[in-house]
Amino acid sequence: MPNTGEDEMTDSTGSRLVVVTGASRGIGAAVASHFSTAGWTVIRLARSPMPPLERALDLRVDLAERASRQAALEQLSAEHPVPDVIVNNAGAFLLAPLEESSDDLLHEQLAINLEAPFALARHFLPLMRNRGHGRHLVVGSIADHHPFPHNAAYAASKFAVRGLHEVIVEEYRGTGVQSTLISPGPTDTAAWDPVDPDGREGFTNRADMLRPTDVADAVFWAATRPAGVHVELVRVGPG
Repeated sequence: MPNTGEDEMTDSTGSRLVVVTGASRGIGAAVASHFSTAGWTVIRLARSPMPPLERALDLRVDLAERASRQAALEQLSAEHPVPDVIVNNAGAFLLAPLEESSDDLLHEQLAINLEAPFALARHFLPLMRNRGHGRHLVVGSIADHHPFPHNAAYAASKFAVRGLHEVIVEEYRGTGVQSTLISPGPTDTAAWDPVDPDGREGFTNRADMLRPTDVADAVFWAATRPAGVHVELVRVGPG
């Protein structure tokens, strides 16, 4: 039986609530499914339609758009209690040489990979602190600590979100609110479809990549540790 985290992560009513961003596919969909299977209520945020899932409440939102993001946060606070766990997963991936990376391209990467998790953390973490407990998990990347060519805009956003996480750890230490950075290696999702890594030198073949469920396992494990255990960093790679 999976560890549901029931003893560790409950509010005064005994309910368990997780918010998962980017939940329509890939890692986010796998994370949402894992929590749902374990009996959690899952609020899924995504721009695209989401597959059916038990115990799921869905909100269509473009987290890269400030107005859309703010409206979603206001709706969540009005309609739902403060979540026990937030999984900041929504993101975008691209490869482009530095000299071909326009201002618009950089802004697109920062908007979803940095500004969105920043906004959700800023909104929910003070509420979690006031309640006395909560867990924030952000899905980074191997690119948040290891540089690769043709990766400047994406890496800049992921290094930045790692910095955000590390500041959150220090600001909220001792409050009952914990933050975990999940840094997965290459993971076989639709983000690789336009890249064709199997045909490019220096890239991991898709057959050898992590599966989204591998990353979801790590997210759920970190989210359901006992209250006195803080997992600050999880790096997951292919075996």
